[in-house]
Amino acid sequence: MAAMSSRDTLARLASLAEPARRALYEFVIRQDHEVSRDEAAKGVKITRALSAFHLDRLVDDGLLDTIYRRPEGRSGPGAGRPSKLYKRSAEPLEFTAPPQNYGLIARVLTSSIGDARGKEAADRAAHERGLAIGTEARRRAGKAPADTALIRKLSEVLRENGFAPMRKGNELRLRNCPFDALANDYRDLVCGMNLAMQRGVLEGLRARKIEAIFQPTPGACCVAFKVGPASRRARSLTAS
Repeated sequence: MAAMSSRDTLARLASLAEPARRALYEFVIRQDHEVSRDEAAKGVKITRALSAFHLDRLVDDGLLDTIYRRPEGRSGPGAGRPSKLYKRSAEPLEFTAPPQNYGLIARVLTSSIGDARGKEAADRAAHERGLAIGTEARRRAGKAPADTALIRKLSEVLRENGFAPMRKGNELRLRNCPFDALANDYRDLVCGMNLAMQRGVLEGLRARKIEAIFQPTPGACCVAFKVGPASRRARSLTAS
């Protein structure tokens, strides 16, 4: 796919200047499922007709994708037409002025890590970076924070770094991979570094009831967090 020009990217981003359209976009990308026009309209408190207009404009501008699906439990003749549903665009959109190309140097550096020793060094560096992020998050959480406060701070730092966390039961899932383009070419290396970094975040945060696990999920990050009793990993770190 050809790289998008800065002018095209800016035109897409300008679409979000309209308040109702921006509210719809933010509502859709926060959900952990595809969103119908009715749900979106209710979520931002506008009419269904206005919701449909702005959602389709966001699709035209490449900010959202669509799928068609019938409601669960309805199939065969008489089930009606499939509903049009909206979700976050699979194509990332970034804009900097003047244009930057960090991906180029990232690919050069990543391709240079070829042997096991290089991968171990990369994992250590990722863990140290995560440790620094987690330590700062712990400081911001205050003295003797409750478990809920630690989960909230973890969600905050993950959101700040582009992972789009979503709590589901005893899991914290990451709906976006900020390294997706790089991971497509160097998946084992990048996913390994990411897992090491997230475990470093938890170590710095001292969140002993949260565990980072490798859980590859199509269209999402390869790491998820389990929330519960102190994990085996956390207990071993405490014992040592």
